[in-house]
Amino acid sequence: MKSLALSRDALLGYALAAIVFVVYLRFPAFASPASLLGVFNDTSILLILALGQMMVILTRCIDLSMASNLALVGMASAMVNASAPGIPIPLLILMAILAGAALGSINGLLVWKLDIPPIVVTLGTLTIFRGIIFLISDGQWVNAHEMSDTFKSLPRSFFLGLSLLSWCAIAVIGIVALIINLTATGRAFYAVGGNPNAAVYTGIDVGRTRFKAFVLAGALAGLAGYLWVSRYAVAYVDVAGGFELDVVAACVIGGISIAGGMGTVTGAVLGALFLGVIKNALPVVDISPFWQQAISGSAIIIAVTLNARTERRPGRIILKQAEKL
Repeated sequence: MKSLALSRDALLGYALAAIVFVVYLRFPAFASPASLLGVFNDTSILLILALGQMMVILTRCIDLSMASNLALVGMASAMVNASAPGIPIPLLILMAILAGAALGSINGLLVWKLDIPPIVVTLGTLTIFRGIIFLISDGQWVNAHEMSDTFKSLPRSFFLGLSLLSWCAIAVIGIVALIINLTATGRAFYAVGGNPNAAVYTGIDVGRTRFKAFVLAGALAGLAGYLWVSRYAVAYVDVAGGFELDVVAACVIGGISIAGGMGTVTGAVLGALFLGVIKNALPVVDISPFWQQAISGSAIIIAVTLNARTERRPGRIILKQAEKL
């Protein structure tokens, strides 16, 4: 499975390089280091959310409420900063992460304790979180002049040539990679997604494992909420509206199997970067941004087809047959 994942990641990496090269032929400046770093910076929030979604999908679940979680935490962070600008930004970021984790835990508990299908739970909380934003803000915006300078400056600050927003994404990549590859929780994600019945026999609590995935995804959504609002210096009800589809698309394009149990951190990162490059490249080559949706949709279909073929391999078929016994 690892060799297969590596080959998928390599294929996506080649596709990314090919797109950059084609755009370079039309507009050489696009492939400059500064431009590529700008693309990475623009994609950082999507990347953070995709890594959270990846952990959920690995367990055979899905979280469609991540963008609403982002928006709610972002609005709350902006309102807190506007009313109490003296709160240290590190503390505000910690509060955002904890708030996001709390929202994620709601999804996790409903899936774990009530055994409600994840797609139903998160479709419901998607709407609920948006409604709460309207209630706490009364439909009003929090604009740049209401936010403190320190609140807005963090994502725009630079360290060693990279924005702190990019450094946040890099840190999240490292942390998630450690969780996935070096902890029992990460191994449990794969076990639960690969074969929940077999996971039970090995002593893994399937419900608790899925709960952990939702909490971690929520925490990353909370972090992304602060980063989004502080970067764009505005908070309103429809922040990141529809962004959950981009998050799922990044995972699927990156080879994260919707059936669970298969995918890598590298794949999720490359999937997010694929969408980021497409988004930034199309205007450069004078192609309507509306083509981004068509290209993304085509990439999703291709990725799902590849995943489906992979899941027909003999080992997976044997496991599925064993589940029926």
